[in-house]
Amino acid sequence: MLLSDLDFDLPASLIAQAPANPRESARLLRLNRATGETSHATMRDFPEFLRPTDLLVFNDTRVLRARLLGHKPSGGRVEALLLEELKRNLWRTLLKPSARLQVGSSIFFGDEPNLVEARLLEREGAQWTIEFQCEVDARELLPQIGHVPLPPYIHASADDNEEDYQTTYARTDPHIEGRAFDSAAAPTAGLHFTPELLQQIEARGIERAFVTLAVGTGTFAPIKVENLNDHPMHSERFHIAPEVAEKINAHKASGGRIVAVGTTTVRTLESSVDEDGKVRGGWGETRLFLRPGAHFHVIDALLTNFHLPRSTLLALVAAFVEDSPEKTAGSNGENGSISRGLTLVRAAYREAISNRYRFFSWGDAMFIE
Repeated sequence: MLLSDLDFDLPASLIAQAPANPRESARLLRLNRATGETSHATMRDFPEFLRPTDLLVFNDTRVLRARLLGHKPSGGRVEALLLEELKRNLWRTLLKPSARLQVGSSIFFGDEPNLVEARLLEREGAQWTIEFQCEVDARELLPQIGHVPLPPYIHASADDNEEDYQTTYARTDPHIEGRAFDSAAAPTAGLHFTPELLQQIEARGIERAFVTLAVGTGTFAPIKVENLNDHPMHSERFHIAPEVAEKINAHKASGGRIVAVGTTTVRTLESSVDEDGKVRGGWGETRLFLRPGAHFHVIDALLTNFHLPRSTLLALVAAFVEDSPEKTAGSNGENGSISRGLTLVRAAYREAISNRYRFFSWGDAMFIE
């Protein structure tokens, strides 16, 4: 498959700059991946599309106030994005501009009385290891010195929209087994759920489960090669509690559907499958790149937003649509041909654009089954 296969024209006016209000008023395009048929609804209708035997699986990660605005001793401005806490006050970070930064130098974040020094310890490619020079845990200062890391295509005020860029079910404590585990971006399909919508789903007897994947900035990274087979996929860490893995496996064994809320949930589950097709609990790290031709072992239906052109997420959606159990024989996109899945996704996206659906993180949703 070629990168150009994932391209499409999107009017800038359809890039959502604010979330739907209320959340469940977002529009929903339903796609049958076996037939290609579509229908239009809203997220309020979503419970009606679920079966009593479905299991909804969510990514419950919490978005950290990970964007820091700082300055060098000379006064030059530096922006930091915290990626991973290695240990107390030691973070893996992106810094920009970084051309003139040197190992051993310092950056200062915040203002008095919350001015914090961070020393640059090491550089590896585009990433830096920095150490905050403070007695308290720098994580405790992030509510004062940090900002919500909204995607670059959203131009709204980050701090005015913190609640809107957090799922209502996000973990209150980011620590799992003593390890801090939070995200630099939201699992956006989950942003459509209010407590009321979740209660409606529960009232129908539909169960849910939670996994955790720390969403990194790689989710926005552009593909820079024309042949997708040459793309170096970004890495993301995840955790599945053993009891959650058992629940998912039991549900599959009984014939129930696994409905993934978001592509991060898909990556988590499909990366955790063992040789017997069972989901393994515990910690993991994934570089899984799902594209047409891939087989999905766990998920049976997917709720997802509308994605950027030329992105790995769009390739994942096309792969899932193609992997329908009832599909007819057809191309998987090898040898330069367009895959059946991508053909159906392209048609669905054209329909969404013609009907003025809103795209990307705060946009509308698709339910693919």
